[in-house]
Amino acid sequence: MRKLLYLTFSMALIAVLATYAMWAADRPAGHYLSDLRINLAVDQGTPADRGNLLGIQPELFPTDYQSPERLHRKLAAYLQKAKDQGLLNEKTIVVLPEHVGTWLMVSGEKDELYQASTLKEAMNWLAVSNPLKFVRALISAEGGNRLDDAHLRMKAKGMAKDYQALFGGLAKEFNVTLVAGSIVLPEPSIIDGTLKIGHGALYNSSVVFSRDGLPIGQPQRQMHPMFAKQDGIKASGEHSLNVVDTPAGRLGVLIGRDSWYPENYRKLDDLHVQLVAVPAYLAGRGTWDQPWRGYRGSSTPASVNLKPGELSEGQAWQHLTLTTQAPASQATAGVSVFLRGQFWDQGSAGQSFISSSGQQFIDANAHGARLLNLWL
Repeated sequence: MRKLLYLTFSMALIAVLATYAMWAADRPAGHYLSDLRINLAVDQGTPADRGNLLGIQPELFPTDYQSPERLHRKLAAYLQKAKDQGLLNEKTIVVLPEHVGTWLMVSGEKDELYQASTLKEAMNWLAVSNPLKFVRALISAEGGNRLDDAHLRMKAKGMAKDYQALFGGLAKEFNVTLVAGSIVLPEPSIIDGTLKIGHGALYNSSVVFSRDGLPIGQPQRQMHPMFAKQDGIKASGEHSLNVVDTPAGRLGVLIGRDSWYPENYRKLDDLHVQLVAVPAYLAGRGTWDQPWRGYRGSSTPASVNLKPGELSEGQAWQHLTLTTQAPASQATAGVSVFLRGQFWDQGSAGQSFISSSGQQFIDANAHGARLLNLWL
């Protein structure tokens, strides 16, 4: 009798595991509708032969990341609109926002993930749908929140491959230099022209792709991520800035809050940078108009006199981003681009802006996808 019970239990367990494995492996493609429209919000300067900075503020949702092909369709539609309006040429530098590549972590998942009502629920579906990858990532996770670290790390190899194929492909397809926003990966580096990952800490990094679709230089790692110890994303210990040469001039990339530190602009001046790209992301609906909360998680630079609460978040971004504000920065032009959209219950804020000749031109209407162009 005991042997029969043991056999019955074993067969039931095998059936449950087999059913779970089949469910986890099933990835049906759900119905997909997405707004491909984009408006030209800011257009400054006069067309010449010096090229232009073109910021793309996309409006993205989880279903846009259901496959790299879907994300390509949307971003290519934005670039095609820019091309139709005469905004693309061989000297164009296109800038995408922070974390536009990070959400590739949810690519190729089950419908339940995209239909989740909260980010926490979506991440639970991500883990339960990829049990082996999640367990391996959890074992090697670092930082104060091992679950968040594991979610970001578990599909890193595929994310890196998709990121390069997608954004390098867009750069080549439209014959432009492309600052591919940012992506969170463990120890990213460019080896023999390919974006590779390591086994160490997670870094929020940006790669610039040339017109032939290949990476230029090494990934720029973020030096001042918010709450680095809590969210598992490590600050770049070297505090180094990678400058790349483009057809439009020498380009530096400051990811998000890195653009708040005057020291970074002095370093870019020493490297003779002419153009600055700031891929940015601001979480929370309405955050742009709420009181600024200061340099959370890090000390305020000695040369910054602003105090938390005395101005809005948006005013702080515009004040602290010093591009073209002599003598703080000797760059001739810059663009700050924010990621917009809705990722489950996580809203977004931020109004993209361009800088030129000591002036800032901001898109007053932050809703929907926007193009911001500056002729150099």
